[in-house]
Amino acid sequence: MIVRIMGEGQVTIADSDIDDLNVLDGELESAIESGDEGVFREKLHALLDRVRHVGKPLPDDSLEPSELILPPADASMDEVRQMLGDSGLIPG
Repeated sequence: MIVRIMGEGQVTIADSDIDDLNVLDGELESAIESGDEGVFREKLHALLDRVRHVGKPLPDDSLEPSELILPPADASMDEVRQMLGDSGLIPG
C-alpha cells in the first residue's frame, strides 16, 4: 500500500504491517472521541512514527498514486476528525 503523510512524501507499507497500524488508528479514534488533546497528540504521533518506521520511502520524483493519505503531525483534532472514514484513517 502506498501511503502519503501530508507534507512529507510517500512510503510503501507491507500488508503485514496494516494490522499494527489499525490498532494505533483505533487508539487515535478513541482519543478523538474522548476529546483529550494530549492523548490525541500522543496517538497521532505514534501512528505517524510507526508509518515512518515500517514504510519504505518512494523516490521524490515518483508519481505513484497514494492509496491512503494521513494528516501531518501538526494537524488539529478537528482536521483529523474530518479525514476519518467509516473505518478510521487506515481501512482494514
